Amino acid sequence: METRVTELLGIEAPIIQGAMARIADASLAGAVSEAGGLGIIACGGAPLDWVEEQVMRARAITSKPIGANVMLMDPNAADLARLLCDLHIDVVTTGAGSPANYMEMWKEAGIKVIPVVASTALARRMERLGADAVVAEGTESGGHVGELTTMALIPAVCQEVSIPVIGAGGIADGRGMLAAFALGAEAVQCGTRFLTVDECTVADAYKEKILGAKDSDTCVTGRGTGHPVRCLKNRFARQVRKLEATPSAGDELEHMYVGSLRRAVSGDVEEGSIMAGQVAGLVSERLTAHAVITSMLAEAEALAATPLAGLAELNAHRGRLLQ
Repeated sequence: METRVTELLGIEAPIIQGAMARIADASLAGAVSEAGGLGIIACGGAPLDWVEEQVMRARAITSKPIGANVMLMDPNAADLARLLCDLHIDVVTTGAGSPANYMEMWKEAGIKVIPVVASTALARRMERLGADAVVAEGTESGGHVGELTTMALIPAVCQEVSIPVIGAGGIADGRGMLAAFALGAEAVQCGTRFLTVDECTVADAYKEKILGAKDSDTCVTGRGTGHPVRCLKNRFARQVRKLEATPSAGDELEHMYVGSLRRAVSGDVEEGSIMAGQVAGLVSERLTAHAVITSMLAEAEALAATPLAGLAELNAHRGRLLQ
């Protein structure tokens, strides 16, 4: 499948793996890229030597394009930005700030820059800065979230910018992919769907929580702090939400947040923050990254070739073109 995004990035499938902090390493990113999508190494909070090691490991897995994510509020963002140039990374996605200080340097290095946005205003600003594309990520996504839903955000952003838009938030299969394309996207980004693939190195207990999740099993913590995060409901999330209703609990909350994702990634699924999107309830099996990408493409293309009346008939019988 060819789109402006596949041409821009030199990939075969318009599917990008989300940069899940402390989870998206060389194993996952390399597998996604080798399968035809774009794998992203999550560099947020990571030491520079770890980033360099992961990029080298990913390139040992695949000769296809590899991306890295930069959280621009990180203290080492400037050093990381320069390192990625030295490593000749193919693509950089950004979040938590403006890439303005690094855009010229990245462009001169031949790096494609794709900021994640949660509003039309931010999308327009990124286009003016010279972004090659934007990821329009709705509040259904896991991790740090905005306010707008994917259904509202994608078409709104597509109406405001001329660069390609990549849809994200609530996309886990071909149905979601086709919906994003119908709204104007030219590729999709998926995070939660890749959490349970064989190549993802997150603790097995984390994967089991995703596989066992229902549609209503996520919540958002941190709204009171200005840093809302979508995660699975567990003891940690319940305690945090209870404390957030207590104005004097700021110090206790801060203490709880420290290391919460690291605990979950390591397997403590009760006292850690299990970041996941609302589509966790749709993820019910372990597959390889290749199988996920192949099945998403096949289902989306099969559904796209079906007239609306045919889709309605399938829906009436709760049918699926592909099982």
